[in-house]
Parts: sequence; C-alpha cells; structure tokens
Amino acid sequence: MIDIILANAAQFTRFEELGVSPNALDLGFFQLKWYSLAYLAGILIGYWYLTKLIDQPGSPMARRHADDMIFWATLGIIVGGRLGYIFFYNPSILENPLDIFKVWQGGMSLHGGTLGVILAIWWTSRREKLSFLRMCDYIACVIPFGLFFGRLANFVNGELWGRATDVPWAIIFTQQAAGEVARHPSQLYEAGLEGILYFIILSLLFWKTDARYQPGKLVGTGLLVYGFSRFTIEFFREPDAQLTWLVEQSGFSMGQWLTVPMILLGAWLVFTAKGRRVRVEPVAGDKSVA
Repeated sequence: MIDIILANAAQFTRFEELGVSPNALDLGFFQLKWYSLAYLAGILIGYWYLTKLIDQPGSPMARRHADDMIFWATLGIIVGGRLGYIFFYNPSILENPLDIFKVWQGGMSLHGGTLGVILAIWWTSRREKLSFLRMCDYIACVIPFGLFFGRLANFVNGELWGRATDVPWAIIFTQQAAGEVARHPSQLYEAGLEGILYFIILSLLFWKTDARYQPGKLVGTGLLVYGFSRFTIEFFREPDAQLTWLVEQSGFSMGQWLTVPMILLGAWLVFTAKGRRVRVEPVAGDKSVA
C-alpha cells in the first residue's frame, strides 16, 4: 500500500503548495502564531456565545459568574491541556522541566484541557453555590468553537497529520517525520466533526428542545459527540510516534482509549438526565421554568 502511494505521490497536493504558514504575522523580531490566535478566538467567541445562552430564561448563572469563570477556564485550558499532553502522550518532556512551559511549540491535549475546564466550573459553582451540572451543560455548548479553531491551527501548522492514503484529497505534508507520503488531512476531519457537527447538534438541543432543563443532558451529548467523533477519526490519524507501541499491542491509539470513559460518562448523563428534571429558578433571565 505504502509503495503504491509513494509511486503516485506526484498526483497529490503538497502542503507547501497551499501557501499557509504557522505565522499569522512575522515581523522578524516578533512572530504571531495562528496557534495562539486559535486559542484566543475559541475563548472570546465562546464567551460571547455563552452570554447569549445565559440571557435565556432559566440560566444557571449570571453574567458576573460567567465573567469570573472565564478566567479560571482559560487557565484550566492552558495548564490542563499542557499537563495532559505531557502525562498522556509525551512524558519524556519531564526530562527537561523547562520544556513544560514551551506551549508555543505545540503539544496540548484536549482531554487535559477538558479536565482543567471542569475544575474551573467546579470551583466557580462551589464558591457561588450554583448548579455544577447545569453550568457544565452551558459550557459544553461553547466548547466546539475552541475545537474548531484549534484543529484548523493544527492543519496550518502541518502537525497531527493523518495516516497514509490514496484518496484524491490526500496531502503530502512536508515535515521530515511525515515523509514523502500522501496522508489524510485528519485535522480537517476533526474540525468538521468535533467543531461543526458538535456545534450543530448541541445548538439544536439548546434552542429547539428543553434539554437545558434536564441537568447533564447537554454535556452528556457533547461527550458522546466528541467521543465518537474522536474515536472514529483516530483510525485516519497517524498515532504519536512515541505511542505506536500502544496501537500495535491493543489495536487502539491513546486518543481512542481516552475517549472510552468520555463516551461511557456521556451515555450515563444523557440516559439519566430526565430523572434530574426539576423546576428551574433562573439566576439570569426573568422566568421560572417548570
């Protein structure tokens, strides 16, 4: 299979032909990375959308709670995402402790970032005596913005490429580790499923149903959508070089193993959500919801 792909490499698009660069702005002495802008856009647009959600009747938090939480959530994304990558994917970074802080070089884990955000929500809800699970429901609705922009940044960086393939839209990534092999642009698959599809499904549930009044239903659905999307896409994504042994021994990548508890938790939250349906007295908005 690889021999055939190598022989026909000339027919595929080369990454450098796309004219994209990891730098959104390069002044020589200063470089602004698309990766950094992706994080910023995900947080700012996500916060803007959150304010629209909490303006609706029955919100579990007020604007001041959202303002406070966004700081802790941002910190959770950065710290949790970095530590998650190190412990789940690349523990060798610990051999040079200063490399832990080099987040501009890439290396962030969605699973670690998720844990960081959950801790931020827990801290805010505990301190303000709010419903932790209902806050998770609302935050789940804004997560796809970060996922979408983050995956686009992965593509622009030419990182986290897919497995070798001969599909017509395959791309030859120019990084040395990728080799002269046409690969799935799996970053774009993830942007579509983890970002766009995720957003559509949770938006329909929030705006067109009473899901937001069933604590855990929205966040549970988000876990299911992300979990199944990531599990599926991992079959098209090249495993991390240092973790190929896990795929060889178990048949599944680290990303797939980490989605299993997410899927199980998501399923439990969705199937038990109706039983948690109670009268909702809004923290923001002007109506109670029976």
